[in-house]
Amino acid sequence: MSNNESASVYIDIDDALKRVGGNKALYKKLLGRFTDGNYLEAIETALQSGDMEASAREAHTLKGVSANLSLEAVRALSVDLEAKIKAGEDYSGVLSDLQEAYVITKEKIAEVE
Repeated sequence: MSNNESASVYIDIDDALKRVGGNKALYKKLLGRFTDGNYLEAIETALQSGDMEASAREAHTLKGVSANLSLEAVRALSVDLEAKIKAGEDYSGVLSDLQEAYVITKEKIAEVE
């Protein structure tokens, strides 16, 4: 696995490997589960239905999963989104940024060796 500079904005592989005791195979397996998951879709569905409690809960879940995998951009934006939803503030800009970071992060995951 290499940790090139542009990827590190999205994935901190060195940090993630510390979390899994250096087990690259386990980390790749966990990344695969993230990629197969529907975390962002769950947030969007809850928001579209107007369920702010579920939206905040789904953002919290994404925050935790992305933190555990050291997916830095998604983690940071999930923190912001959860806070804005809970505060009843306009979350549209953060959601848009999260959608973009989520797509890029999935692309970066595909490049992990």
